[in-house]
Amino acid sequence: MTIHWCGTGLSAIPGLRELIQTGKPVTVWNRTVEKAQDAVGDLTQDIKRFEPAMIEAALQPGDVIVSMLPGDWHVPLAKMALTKGAHFVSSSYISPEMRALDTQAKSAGLALVNEVGLDPGIDHLMAHYLVENYRASAACNTANDLSFISYCGGIPKIPNPFRYKFSWSPFGVLKALASPSRSLRNFKEFTGDRPWNALSSYDAPLPAPETFEVYPNRDSLPFMEQYKFDPDWRVKDFVRGSLRLNGWAEAWTDVFREIETLKGPEGDQRMTEMSQEFWTKHAYGPNDPDRVVLCVSLQAERDGAVVWHKTYVMDAWGDENGTAMARLVSVPVSLAVQAVLDGQIPAGVSAAPNDPSLVNTWLKRVDSLAQHLTIVDHS
Repeated sequence: MTIHWCGTGLSAIPGLRELIQTGKPVTVWNRTVEKAQDAVGDLTQDIKRFEPAMIEAALQPGDVIVSMLPGDWHVPLAKMALTKGAHFVSSSYISPEMRALDTQAKSAGLALVNEVGLDPGIDHLMAHYLVENYRASAACNTANDLSFISYCGGIPKIPNPFRYKFSWSPFGVLKALASPSRSLRNFKEFTGDRPWNALSSYDAPLPAPETFEVYPNRDSLPFMEQYKFDPDWRVKDFVRGSLRLNGWAEAWTDVFREIETLKGPEGDQRMTEMSQEFWTKHAYGPNDPDRVVLCVSLQAERDGAVVWHKTYVMDAWGDENGTAMARLVSVPVSLAVQAVLDGQIPAGVSAAPNDPSLVNTWLKRVDSLAQHLTIVDHS
């Protein structure tokens, strides 16, 4: 069984190197062979130019395709995997088109695994752990009011005036800023037309308490089912969102103002130009350490009093071995590949596992990737 790893961008390398070092057969596919050779050429010479027809010809039943490419490649590669009897792994969100492959994958006995990076990925593991921990506690009761938050952010370890740095193309960040969000606030559905209109403050329970600006992402509500919330639980608040340094919204005021004016093809063109400008001005340099903060929290209240409250909190930053973002995105991907090969993930389209043994094993591995990882018991 061969692992076909597609894409050797900045966030792919640590996990790819780990897989190669396990001794499993790995073929590396990249649009630019030279870049892949620079990244992993000291470990392998099985590096080829990314050509879908060549990958399809090389695929054998039981192989695994890993897509660390832009999102529009995930579904075509997953479909290719299905036609060749292979599995598929990606760190990205499950799109409706990917979800539509579930029945076919189950019939074929093949795993199409997604959402196994940082966010989505590690945050899912933390959520599954907290939900099961609460369910097993004496405090679990359908009379409780539950509040769930999950905030993740890649931020510069050394704050800069822009309050942000980019580790990959800024276009995706800008596009997300133009998108609405849906979450639950005080038992009611809350829709934010723009992140800066839904901004709030969050006190992260780090060893040195720190306050961040946070806002909801995309559509949080389907994740209640994914995290195995019981239908009869009373959910007061539920949000998955982004975390930014204090002062971010003020520093980005002009960006927000311009995004509001962008419409149609001309707007997309301007957003592309802005992305290029930001990449030139605000990308991480070789000596700029990045930082990742992730907080996932579940709280239960009854009659206004907190009866159960725990937060999984992680703080990680770049060091001489690479960026925090790269290892936290790609190493979980490598764990998912190994789990697929070991038959630990069921057939069909799935996200990060909720099986307690895998959750605990993967979070233990995450502990070795972060400078700080702990569960804070507030109750």
